[in-house]
Amino acid sequence: MLEPGLEATVEETVTEGMTAEALGSGDVPVLGTPAVLALVEKAACAALTGEFEAGQTSVGSWVELSHLAPTPVGGRVRATARLLEVVAGRKLLFEFSVSDDRAEIANGTHRRVVIDRARFLGSLA
Repeated sequence: MLEPGLEATVEETVTEGMTAEALGSGDVPVLGTPAVLALVEKAACAALTGEFEAGQTSVGSWVELSHLAPTPVGGRVRATARLLEVVAGRKLLFEFSVSDDRAEIANGTHRRVVIDRARFLGSLA
């Protein structure tokens, strides 16, 4: 059973491919907001590792993200996600914070939904 308090942190070094310029979300060579979101989702998934029943996984469904400061290529970033709330056993609300070596660069909330992997993929047909 999923319980509030699950938490994980992931770290990465910013690469050229993670910049706003490369991702098409802007024209500056700094960590792009889409890459920040990917780090947040990676941290949320890491917090859920080993917590699902066979055949279950989770998908992202919503995010509120404030991107507060730039991080250059080569900078280290850390994203921490903590499960705040479980609604009806399948809606998972996380809070997150992302920082580099200087300061917090992003924060917000993220929702994931627990799904049956086979049923979800079957809905694509």
